[in-house]
This record gives sequence, structure tokens and C-alpha cells, in this order.
Amino acid sequence: MKSIRDYKPYTIATPLLVLGEVACEMTIPFVTANLIDTIKVGATVEELLPTSGLLVLLAIVSLVFGAAAGITCSHASCGFAKNLRHDLFYKIQTFSFANIDDFSSSSLVTRLTTDITNVQQAFMMMIRIAVRSPLVLVFAFVMAFAMGGSVAMVYLVIIPILGFGLFYIIHLVRPIFSRVFHKYDALNESVEENVSGMRVVKSFVREDYEKSKFARAAQDVCADFTRAEKLLAFNNPMMNICVNGAFVVIIYLGSKIIITTQGQAFDIGQMSSIFTYGFQILMSLMQLSMIFVMVTMADESARRIDEVLEATPTIKAPAEPIREVADGSIDFDDVSFKYSARAERQALSGIDLHIKSGETIGIIGGTGSAKSTLVNLIARLYDATEGRVRVGGVDVRDYDLDTLRKQVAMVLQKNVLFSGTIAENLRWGDPDATDEEVREAAHLACADEFVDTFPKGYDTWIEQGGSNVSGGQKQRLCIARALLRHPKVLILDDSTSAVDTKTDAKIRAGLATYLPQTTKIIIAQRISSVQDADRIVVMEGGRISDVGTHDELMRRCAIYRETYTSQNKMGTDESDVEAEEAAQDDAATAVNAGAEKGGEADE
Repeated sequence: MKSIRDYKPYTIATPLLVLGEVACEMTIPFVTANLIDTIKVGATVEELLPTSGLLVLLAIVSLVFGAAAGITCSHASCGFAKNLRHDLFYKIQTFSFANIDDFSSSSLVTRLTTDITNVQQAFMMMIRIAVRSPLVLVFAFVMAFAMGGSVAMVYLVIIPILGFGLFYIIHLVRPIFSRVFHKYDALNESVEENVSGMRVVKSFVREDYEKSKFARAAQDVCADFTRAEKLLAFNNPMMNICVNGAFVVIIYLGSKIIITTQGQAFDIGQMSSIFTYGFQILMSLMQLSMIFVMVTMADESARRIDEVLEATPTIKAPAEPIREVADGSIDFDDVSFKYSARAERQALSGIDLHIKSGETIGIIGGTGSAKSTLVNLIARLYDATEGRVRVGGVDVRDYDLDTLRKQVAMVLQKNVLFSGTIAENLRWGDPDATDEEVREAAHLACADEFVDTFPKGYDTWIEQGGSNVSGGQKQRLCIARALLRHPKVLILDDSTSAVDTKTDAKIRAGLATYLPQTTKIIIAQRISSVQDADRIVVMEGGRISDVGTHDELMRRCAIYRETYTSQNKMGTDESDVEAEEAAQDDAATAVNAGAEKGGEADE
């Protein structure tokens, strides 16, 4: 209801206009009955003109009211849906990673599209048809009773029967709609996964598998909707049987009264108006059944929307936030973390790490050693379960979130580019950056090497997700984007994994000269990427195994030494081959030189 906001006038006006439309429509059969009675007694054309003119006037006024109600209803329902999407999307923007983990991306897309559309349609029906149908039902019955007396009591009998049947059908259908929206999530997830991974699907020739998976998800949705529609299909025949049965009874009773009383107690005009009101009762009941079906479906959609709107962000801004980060120092004070209260195992345990401002820290470790989890706590993407994380000497929970995250730039291995030009993507780091600053950041990230080869340069259009650039190019653009922010802390989370070692070295050299005062944390699988760091953190199983320089770790850390040896074995083998080839070349040169000298001696 809060999402109606500025569309309240349209929402209030619609039922009032519908009320005027119904009043005119209900008056028409009453006037028509009098017209029939006037014709029956032999009235002239001139005598019929006033009544005929009144009928035309009522029809025109009813049309105006109905058209105006349609316009205001459109404004109200579309505006309501716009506001609701706005509120839902803005709510999602406040979510932490923990909140996002609770809702899958496909489920959030379904709630923002299908669910809101269902609620919009239900809202539209509720302010127009749901007002019109009960009014028509009541007015039609009252007018039928006024015109036909006891004959119209037949309608009073069928309405409870229809109501009971309708609510029983809704009772059966409701659980089906509850299930079907979860299956919509699975269907959207299948589409999203297939589209985002299309290159992988094609490279592994898995199109048939993906088609069959989508077909199963679509069939599940189809089967549930079919079951629901089969039940809902009983609505119309049930109403037709009841109302037509009522017509048979009315024809029998009305005809009998007309014949037996010679038209004194009940006449043809009254019989005609009762049938007209009967059809209006039938139509209103059919509309009510449609409303109940739509509202039943929308009720489940509304519940799913409420789940998002009522979700409490796990990361909350402090009452009096600190809005300035003093420097890039980072302290982990006995930090432990797990992703949810239900988790049995800690992702991080007993982390004590102190980083000076301006230091370059390397982090290595095997897959699942919680390297990324560690740095996520710095930008407060998650909150530590135990202990505290400090940046610039202040607990990250005391900072204004925007302030903290503007000073902690993160470049992930799977970073995302958005649809737009290269320059627009880079300016995510600094919207006010000049063209020269954009080019300088791209140069430091070695992105200019390929950007300058594009016909449009920095105006080259990037497709959604950066699908038209390679993995290495995407990573270099993301690094350039982070550099434009001039952060106090720069985190590179395996963000050079898709570039060659030569380019990796050039990027690291550029970072050292461009951001000398910035604290740099480099997560990498290659030791060559962190070998020159001030200190290297070795992680294993969510704990810090050792911290030291490259030389120190080579002496005392078995994990680091084994990793270094395994990564450099191929390099050593290649060096041996190159040395052997060089020796052979030297030998051949010596032989040739000796031969030449021998020739000269012979001469």
C-alpha cells in the first residue's frame, strides 16, 4: 500500500467513477421496463421520445464514467507497479552479500517481473472490477426484487451456492500457485545460467542437454498451471448451470403469474427487466470468480515480494558514522567468520594480521583457504562473526558504508563490466575523471595495449557482462577502473590470473609508482605475482599458516616452498633446455672458429 503514494488520487477516483457507471447501467433496465409497459398500452412515438432520450443519455453518461474509470485505473495500476519495482530494487541495493545469498538472482528477477505484474493486475481488478462486480450484484438483485418481488428471490438462493463452490475451488488452487512460483525461479535460473554460459555450452556441445533441462523446468510450470486451470475451468459451467437453472424457474413462475393474474401482479416488462438483471448478476459473478483467481495468484506473489521488502540487511550503518578514512592501515584482531549462523564450520578462524599503510601484501593459499573471504571483511561485504576488522585504526562497523567502500577498491577475478563504452565503464571509478586520467589508468593497467587497436578506442561499446572482450582484457579494464578511484586500500583478488606473466609484472610495477601510499593486497595463485611484496601471507584451511618475505618463507614455510618449487619446475626444465641449446651453439661456434684458424695456418 505504501507504493501507491503519488497515485492515490487515481486510486480513489476509479471506484467513484465505477459507482457512477454502475448506477447508470442499473437504471437502464428499470427505464426499459417502463418503456415496454408504455408501448403495451398503445403510446405514440411522441410520447416515447422523452423515455428514449433518457435511455440514450444514461448510456452516454455510463460510457463516460466507464472510460474515465479505465483511464484512472490505468494510471493507478501502472504507477503502483512502477513504484513497487522502484521500492523492491532499492531494497535489494541495501542488501549485504549475506542477504543476496538468501535469495538467488533468478528468484529476485522473478519477483521484480512476474510477481509484480501479478500484483499489478490484481490491484487493477481490485480498484475497478472488484468494486464494479459487487455493486452490480447488489444493485441488480435489489432492482430485480423491486421489479419482480418474490420471483427474484430465486437469485438469492443461487448466490450462496455459487459462493461456496467458488471458494472451494480457490481453496484447491491456492497451494498449486504457491508451488508454481518456486518453479518459475528454477525456470529463470535455467535461462540465466544458459545465456551467461553460452560460450561454454557451445564449446562442450551441450545444447541438447540444456534444451532438455529447460524443457523439464518448463514442463513442470506447465503441469502445475494445467492442474490449476482444470480446477478453475469448473467456474463457468457451475455458474451457467446455476443461473440458467434460475432462469428456468423464473420463466416458469413469471409466466404462471402473468397468465393467472392477467398481467395485473406481474407483466412482460417486469419479466424482461428481471432477465436483464439476471444476466448482469451472471456477469458480475463471472467477474468476481476471475478476480478471486487473480487475487489468489497475486497473493502468493505479494508474499514473495514482502519477503524482500521486509528482509533486514545484515550490515547496518551506525547511528553516528565516521565519514573519513585516515589511512590504509588494516588490522585483523582475532577475527573469526562463518557465512551463516547455521554453518557448522568457521570459514576463518583466529585471524591476527596487522598491515601498515602503504604496504604491499601478497596472499597465497590453496583453493578454499578463504583468501577472498578474508579481504571481503575489509570492505565490509560481510561482518566478522568474532573479533573486529579495523581500517585506518577504526572498526569498519563504525564507518559510513559509502565512505569505507570508496576508499577500499576491489578488483575480483570475475569482475563485471556493464553495457556501455569503455570510458563509461572506467569512470565507475571516478565519474569526474578527465580523458587524460582515463588513459593514464588504462596505461598503468596495460589496457591501452588493446584499447588503442579498436577503431573507436575508448568509445568502443562493451556488451553486457563484457562478453565481447577476453578474460584478460576484462581484468585489465577492471584494474584501470579501480585505479581511477585513488583508494587508500587496493585489493586485487586473483585479478591478473588471465594475463601473461610479463603483463602481470608491468601492472605491478605501475601500481607501485602510481599509488605509492596506497595499501595493496594481492591475492594470487602464482608466486611470481606476490614474490616482490613487502610481506606474503600463506593461508590454509581458513587460518594464517605463516607471514613473511619471500626469502623468509622459502626457508621456514614448507607449504610456500612446495608451491614455489612446483610452479618453477617447468621454468627450470625450460632453462636447462635453453642452457643446453646455448652450450651447443657455443660449441659449434668454437668448432667453426677453430676450422677458420686451421685454414689460415694452412695458407
